[in-house]
Amino acid sequence: MANDIDPDKITAVQAVVDRVSSYQDTSTEGTLESELRKGLDEAGVDLTDDQVTALVDAIEEHAGEADAGTVLA
Repeated sequence: MANDIDPDKITAVQAVVDRVSSYQDTSTEGTLESELRKGLDEAGVDLTDDQVTALVDAIEEHAGEADAGTVLA
């Protein structure tokens, strides 16, 4: 998946993931995804639904320590 995303976009996605990760412990179901989508939109980054889901899953699984480059690889 990351093959079609340039390094600058990965950096932008990681910044959004890091910001959204701060909500991980206190968020209600759906908050992470909606905040992630909002942040990606603000950053001008388009990801597929599957990529967004993978990022949300990684944030939840790794207690907010998700690596966008690895998840999107």
